[in-house]
Amino acid sequence: MLKPVTLRGHLVCLEPMTVDHVHELCAAASEDRSTYIYTKVPNGREETERYIESALKSHSEGSVLPFVVRRNDTDRIVGSTRFLDLEVFQLPPSSASPSGASKGTIPTDDNPPTVAEIGNTWYAASAQRTGVNTECKLLMLAHAFDVWQTIRVTLKTDARNDRSRTAIQRLGAIFEGVRRAHIPASDGGIRDTAYYSIVADEWPEVRNDLFQRQQRS
Repeated sequence: MLKPVTLRGHLVCLEPMTVDHVHELCAAASEDRSTYIYTKVPNGREETERYIESALKSHSEGSVLPFVVRRNDTDRIVGSTRFLDLEVFQLPPSSASPSGASKGTIPTDDNPPTVAEIGNTWYAASAQRTGVNTECKLLMLAHAFDVWQTIRVTLKTDARNDRSRTAIQRLGAIFEGVRRAHIPASDGGIRDTAYYSIVADEWPEVRNDLFQRQQRS
């Protein structure tokens, strides 16, 4: 599996999620919850404990890399995000793949993911509409494209979540379409999911735009 990694920025630090984060993560989630109607955010200590346990189990299985988001100026945890759906493509023999194929489907530091998703993202009310999300995405996209050499990063959200869709589009992600009747919705029922992506060729322009936005924050 991928080893936990810390991603440091000017405004935030993305720390590997651990069981020691229960209290602070619970406190962040307990601020005004009115914006969480379309987002699964743990409510209370017991839910937060299960949330962390589930994320760490998925990490041990190689499918996610979960973080908590800490603001540098206040030293407070203000949310959570993660890499998920990490996948290593099995490639045919080529000059770009001297061994003839990738080393396995579970990504490791020596065999990083070919594609990834950024998701399960939520922020405390006090961190919303600040520069937090821009820097988090810049840090994570840079790690995916510059360190892992990932070829695509996916972002998705409940199709009804106009606020989230606007934020994703502002990153420079391209809308791919809506997968209908996709998964259970956080507010009950079944949700349609809007899919977006950024591919490697688009990353330099996206990085420059995010950097400029970060400088203005």
